[in-house]
Amino acid sequence: MSVPHFLCVIPAKLVLEKSGSGNPENMINTYYVYILASKRNGTLYIGVTNNLERRVYEHKNNIIKGFTAKYNVHQLVYFEQTADINSALQREKQLKKWNRKWKLALIEKDNPNWKDLSMDWMPDQVGHDKS
Repeated sequence: MSVPHFLCVIPAKLVLEKSGSGNPENMINTYYVYILASKRNGTLYIGVTNNLERRVYEHKNNIIKGFTAKYNVHQLVYFEQTADINSALQREKQLKKWNRKWKLALIEKDNPNWKDLSMDWMPDQVGHDKS
């Protein structure tokens, strides 16, 4: 089965060249479409953000009450990035319409062990599920 893939990685050098030599006002924004899971093959949540680290922190610590807090969906198992907010929003809507089998295949293509991808950049005290 072929799963559509969406990933735009922009080298930092190109960002600086295209954005006006690193001037923060001219920097290209980065947007993330991400999937969280409660556990392997568990409950999934799909979202979009411009700051993945902050947003995952909010999910893991139940800072914003809602679906992820209610169903304990805290493991970052997949993400994509793009410089275009409209592409990110379109991709989020597309993934939410996918059937579960396609979503699982997308996750397992790049993360077959369902590793929490935030483990390398989040401190242990930030609500990591140890199960």
